[in-house]
Amino acid sequence: MTNLRTPRAAVTALFLLAGGVFGVWASRIPAIAERHDLEPGPLGALLLLIAGGGILSFPLAGLASDRIGAKRVARVMAWGFALMLVVVGFAPNVTLLAIALLAFGMSGGSMDVAMNAWGAEVEKRGRRPMMSSFHAMFSLGAGAGAATGYFAANWGIGPLVHFALTALPFAALGAWWSAIDWTSDPASEERPGKLLAIPRGGLLAVGLLCFCATLGEGAMTDWSAVYLIRIAEADEAWAALGFTAFSAAMVAARLAGDRIVAHFGAERTARVASIIAVAGLLLTIGIGNYWASMTGFVLMGLGYAILFPLAISRASNEPSMSAGSAIAAVATLGYGGLLLGPPVIGFVAHVTSIRVAFGILLGLAILSVFLARSLKEKT
Repeated sequence: MTNLRTPRAAVTALFLLAGGVFGVWASRIPAIAERHDLEPGPLGALLLLIAGGGILSFPLAGLASDRIGAKRVARVMAWGFALMLVVVGFAPNVTLLAIALLAFGMSGGSMDVAMNAWGAEVEKRGRRPMMSSFHAMFSLGAGAGAATGYFAANWGIGPLVHFALTALPFAALGAWWSAIDWTSDPASEERPGKLLAIPRGGLLAVGLLCFCATLGEGAMTDWSAVYLIRIAEADEAWAALGFTAFSAAMVAARLAGDRIVAHFGAERTARVASIIAVAGLLLTIGIGNYWASMTGFVLMGLGYAILFPLAISRASNEPSMSAGSAIAAVATLGYGGLLLGPPVIGFVAHVTSIRVAFGILLGLAILSVFLARSLKEKT
């Protein structure tokens, strides 16, 4: 079966692993909250530690990928990510849980940067788009990981045992599949690796495009169901289908994304994708009934899906910065969008209305149409 361990398959396995571990964690958040008797406020603060740890790790992971190779960092952090999930399940009190969640976020963030950097190397040497399909595998892995939570909860399996029985085998399989010969290109004097990589010029525009897309994605994660209940007057069961439709559209778009980019190019694909997101938001905000909103959610998923992978691919080719540092810089803005999306929408909705709050997403999607120009390949 060694012939199955191609570079593309190796990176795919790591994206599946990362998504799987994240999905397993997400599926047991209620159980962790119940075990530690956490109210929504303290739970929210603890969850921020995961994102904060990820953002703190990005520059370190980017520099390490440049210095010792993205493949090596990605494989080491795959084990770290899985092991830290088990530590989260073991934490006996809130203080140790907080420390474990910070470490979980840092290991996951490091793996994210490194596997994206390795994926960019494989894509570059393969001379064809691949990044979109890698990110689709993350989404599929997250769904599979979350499904294990359903069975674990029904069978009365606690988080610690569940985490150990799923995350560690995931890591072992990912480590085996990614055990291939691969030598990363070292950072050159013309493209130096940096600990603190600040995007400038064209790369800043790429980061802003990524920010616009991920802020919308983060907002949809937390507020799509609420929007359908308050604006479309859907009941809770029907409202829950909103994020399902959005997520399914994202996976479908990412699976098809590489072929689309190969045919039309990154800049044109991003521009059309942004226009599709604009159309979805206009439907959702302008009409507002259930089926118009659901159609809008699907269009938003199709539009947002490919922008983050395209931004990562473009960052890896930044002429003024090493691939690892450039990816870390863009990823920082991207995760900033994921972090800011839910609270920004919530604050504006509280002050005005959720329909007005979704107007922010419309404005950012329109901005993305113009920022798509930043994806023009640099040499």
